[in-house]
Amino acid sequence: MASDERDNAGVIAPPPLIYVVPLALGLLLNRRLPVPFLPRGMARILGWSLLGGGFSLAGWFFRALRHAGTPVDPREPVSSLVTSGPFRYTRNPGYLSMALIYAGISSLANALWPILLLPAALFVIRRGVIEREERYLERRFGEEYLSYKTRVRRWI
Repeated sequence: MASDERDNAGVIAPPPLIYVVPLALGLLLNRRLPVPFLPRGMARILGWSLLGGGFSLAGWFFRALRHAGTPVDPREPVSSLVTSGPFRYTRNPGYLSMALIYAGISSLANALWPILLLPAALFVIRRGVIEREERYLERRFGEEYLSYKTRVRRWI
């Protein structure tokens, strides 16, 4: 990597914030103008399933990064390319887990507004975080990352 390049991905904002803002906005809109999107029982089953899956994936993600000795925060330099644990199945298990948690909370609240805002959050995550991380990892790890990228999908 050239000495004038920063040693991080240059993400636009902390990823949890990118999910929390539209979720909070959607839940506030739901308080003013409630729009349920599922029958109550189905919303609970779906919500708890998504929440459980999201938190389980998040835990697996954190363990994989801790085991590899690389930071969770994408604003910090990475020390190694992690391809084990959930990274065998998705290049972005942390962002996928946050999306599942977001959808789970929205389902438990049976609130359509945050669900309608989720694609905007995913767009910002993709453009402002994931694509920047991918360029950084290509610079940092070169062919090793490019090979990994061909084997493992971005999401699932």
